[in-house]
Amino acid sequence: MNFLSLIFGWWVYRPYSIMVSLILKIKGIKVGPNFYIQGVPFLKIRGNANNIKIGKNVSINGDIDIRNREAGKIVISDNVSIDTTVRLVAANNAVLNIGSGCKISPYSIYNCGEDMTIGKNSMLGAYGIFQCSNHGIKKGELIKNQKQTYGKITIGEDVWIGAHVKVLAGVIIGDGAVIGAGAVVTKDIPSNAIAVGAPAKVISYRVK
Repeated sequence: MNFLSLIFGWWVYRPYSIMVSLILKIKGIKVGPNFYIQGVPFLKIRGNANNIKIGKNVSINGDIDIRNREAGKIVISDNVSIDTTVRLVAANNAVLNIGSGCKISPYSIYNCGEDMTIGKNSMLGAYGIFQCSNHGIKKGELIKNQKQTYGKITIGEDVWIGAHVKVLAGVIIGDGAVIGAGAVVTKDIPSNAIAVGAPAKVISYRVK
């Protein structure tokens, strides 16, 4: 398809997107109108495919990796734009909810063993990791064999998160907050705050 688009232009992805949409629907995924994709969806569905919902006017500008298991749900709301090579995972009873108008940058991972909510019109940078789970670390037992713990992640509306940011379990980022590139967010960030560093700390607030 990339080669064909080089010759004939980007319009070739329109009929391709219709075909992909039909395949997703056959597999049980709910897809809204005007779906657009330039890559190939990788699906690892170990739960119910009906728990994956894609709204209208959703644009995926490359490949995407979508996974669920147990009762995990993934909701991509209307008018969301997702760049290439993004992984969305929902497990246990978790709901991954991406609000309308959000922009998701490439090469990022959203790993939800507990609920994760991303508010409307937020922009999330490239190479981000959003992680709702942690391994136990007791001495004398292999870490990989220890039970995981989980915490919700809530990202407000109109939030801007820079590239290479890591957001850990249990964090709330308020509406309008800005998280600088490379930050590691371990604690709540207030609305309209500007936070940087590892661990992330508030250095100022947005002004008019």
